[in-house]
Amino acid sequence: MKPDTHPNYQEISVTCSCGNSFKTKSVIAKPVLNVEVCSECHPFYTGTQKIMDTAGRIDKFRQKYGNKAAA
Repeated sequence: MKPDTHPNYQEISVTCSCGNSFKTKSVIAKPVLNVEVCSECHPFYTGTQKIMDTAGRIDKFRQKYGNKAAA
């Protein structure tokens, strides 16, 4: 490899707002990365995901397109 063409690949510590932390490798210059969600607290991974039906949008969609046959 040519010298000085690739970024420095170093180990960093990732800290989530839920308190979970782990180590990974990255090319960012900071030794610590703070994130808002991780696989420990994200609703998709924890199984607590809920569908939010704001103002009946799902019902409106089903009324508009639910009775039509697939082409």
